[in-house]
Amino acid sequence: MSCNIFLHGLESSNRGTKGSFFTEQFPGMLVPDFSGSLSERMEKLNDILSNKSGITLAGSSYGGLMASIFTLNNKARVNKLILLAAAINLADFDEYLDKTTDTPTILYHGTMDTVIPIKPVIERANMCFKNLIVHTVEDDHMLHRTFKTIEWANILNL
Repeated sequence: MSCNIFLHGLESSNRGTKGSFFTEQFPGMLVPDFSGSLSERMEKLNDILSNKSGITLAGSSYGGLMASIFTLNNKARVNKLILLAAAINLADFDEYLDKTTDTPTILYHGTMDTVIPIKPVIERANMCFKNLIVHTVEDDHMLHRTFKTIEWANILNL
């Protein structure tokens, strides 16, 4: 059964700006809340998606790290990966740098992001995601200017 899921950032929740947007605009989309360590968050994500395939993951910041790890570990089950200023520059992602996937991946990253530096994220994304489209946008880490201008219905295939 296919599904769309949004993964929020480390300091956010499913009630943050992006989580609220997806809940309101796309009622069928999964928008769970995560807390705890990366391993605790990944365990919860794996439980949520355990019986699902045809998955589209949208992850913001730390949620982008989680979405990237899930995709690299479950290539056959993920149809599309959307990364919003993904925190794949963190050491937690180092062990995945030798993995690759052809999963269609779209990365949005702001040139004015002072939280997650753009250069290592793009370098790492290019290493792992072989079907990657990168959108560098004049924006901050939260993608305040860009987020709502993204054609989400088209990207999510809804």
